[in-house]
Amino acid sequence: MKRKQVIKNTYTSRQIFIKKFMKNKLAVVGSLIIIVFVIMAIFAPIFATFDPNTTDLLNIRTSPNKVHILGTDDLGRDIFSRLLYGGRVSIAVGVASMILQILIGVTIGVIAGYFGGLIDKIIMRIVDIIMCFPFFVIAIALAAVIGGSITNLVLIIGMLMWPVITRIVRGEVLVTKQNEYILAAKALGFNTFEIIIHHIIPNIISAILVSSTLCIAQGILMEATLSFLGLGVNPPTPSWGNMLVAAQNMSVLSHKWWMWIPAGMSVVLIVLSVNFVGDGLRDALDVEKSV
Repeated sequence: MKRKQVIKNTYTSRQIFIKKFMKNKLAVVGSLIIIVFVIMAIFAPIFATFDPNTTDLLNIRTSPNKVHILGTDDLGRDIFSRLLYGGRVSIAVGVASMILQILIGVTIGVIAGYFGGLIDKIIMRIVDIIMCFPFFVIAIALAAVIGGSITNLVLIIGMLMWPVITRIVRGEVLVTKQNEYILAAKALGFNTFEIIIHHIIPNIISAILVSSTLCIAQGILMEATLSFLGLGVNPPTPSWGNMLVAAQNMSVLSHKWWMWIPAGMSVVLIVLSVNFVGDGLRDALDVEKSV
């Protein structure tokens, strides 16, 4: 009987993680909002009532009605349809730029933290130099030179934001490599690659996961900002950023709320939700906190 009770009260690491994550109500709500946005973006052709690029000059700046539930823009395009397809682009840019940042940042951060010495000093001085430059100034200059497109946007964001991940990963590796199991692995003859892949990275994965959520949020914000400035996703391809261009007109700001509030609220909700999920992951993966 006692043995059964012990087994019943024993939680696996996955169960502990889920239990701690579910306790964070904001993280749960954020997860649900992200799921809704992703489903709506993936299945945009099903939910959209109109082609996002079809113009209707007889219905310019129409207020929300039964036909156009979020109204139309200054070319008569259905805003609801453009919002769904724009979500595809904005979320894709955020995720793709995150992957690029993680690939570069984790690789360089692990190398700097594990090998240390001169290699670490050189890498960190390069990181410091890159982080000294104002992001938007460099991003705008690059976008103006190489042109605005989804691919270029991902490259610009990924190539300019990876130093943040590098600093985080380097700090985690500096702590992890001092643990006894790393010293034991070296004594047993494991090579550097095996130690990094099988011992270092698995033990810093929580920091990488939390950082990745922040990268997605930053990527979506950067896309919205650059597209708003006309240096991101090129029209007529919709994105939440270039949909906000309509807000540059005072008449639209004052009287045509449906042309900019849906896109603006989408950016705010998705970024807040991703940050909430990041906080939930950080707390759930913190082994020092009790269940």
